[in-house]
Amino acid sequence: MGKINILYVITKLELGGAQKHLLSLITNSDKSKYNIFLFTAQEGLLLNDALAISGLSIKTSSNLTRPINFFKDLLALLEIYNFIKKHNIDIVHTHSSKAGIIGRLAAKLAKTKIIIHTVHGWSFNDYQPFSLRIFFLCLERFVAQFTNALIVVSYSDREKGLRNHIGKDNKYMLIRYGINLNQFKANDCQIKEELGLNKDDLVVGMISCLKPQKSPGDFIKLAYLVNKTIADVKFILIGDGILRKGIERLILKFKLQKQVTLLGWRNDIPAVLSAIDIFVLTSLWEGLPITALEAIASLKPVVAT
Repeated sequence: MGKINILYVITKLELGGAQKHLLSLITNSDKSKYNIFLFTAQEGLLLNDALAISGLSIKTSSNLTRPINFFKDLLALLEIYNFIKKHNIDIVHTHSSKAGIIGRLAAKLAKTKIIIHTVHGWSFNDYQPFSLRIFFLCLERFVAQFTNALIVVSYSDREKGLRNHIGKDNKYMLIRYGINLNQFKANDCQIKEELGLNKDDLVVGMISCLKPQKSPGDFIKLAYLVNKTIADVKFILIGDGILRKGIERLILKFKLQKQVTLLGWRNDIPAVLSAIDIFVLTSLWEGLPITALEAIASLKPVVAT
């Protein structure tokens, strides 16, 4: 019996929970049983990590982007369709909202035997304009009809899907994220100095992409309110994204240049967490945030919305 050909599709390999989960899944898959392929965007902080995985064949595309662009979306769909046909893919497993819709449509058109989607938070939410929310909701309902399994990482996402008539109950499987606890046991004694912090500083930290879903502006407002009462608390924000310039303006507005540090993306999250005293997450909505799990594994108290 030959190997099973699996194609994973994810929009962009940024440093996020869905992406880290997928790379862990691919790394630990049995390469003696599966030929594993990945279709993703051309850019992403974790792309080099993916390229380093033994036995993984990667196809990148300039057309697979997060913003809606009907022309590029159509081209991405055709690219995925052709890839499935060329490599005789048996299973298509999609991750993230955009890739989840385009990838499953391509898989259906290519008559793929098994189509799976992992929900890392739904594509629709209460903070979208009503028309856009309905648009994504209708798309999710449509592609769920020919999806063999819907994997959710939290019970709330399962309930939200069923409440909105996305697929049948028997299609849902709850598989929560797992993390390697051994990575979060050691303390890095030098990390505070590297981050420009004093040894005795009380540090509040958040790790997230700087995008509307994560509401990083609320983290800066929190820093302002805490600083009015406790002036020597330090705040670090790990991550980057489209809201960075707005965050920088907010820091200037509240005169928090000495209290708040923007660290950008980092690959040494266990070390950074060892420098934090309290972990905060200001997201407007989530599936299951891996950063919160990592903070708990680091024995840090978590304050989350």
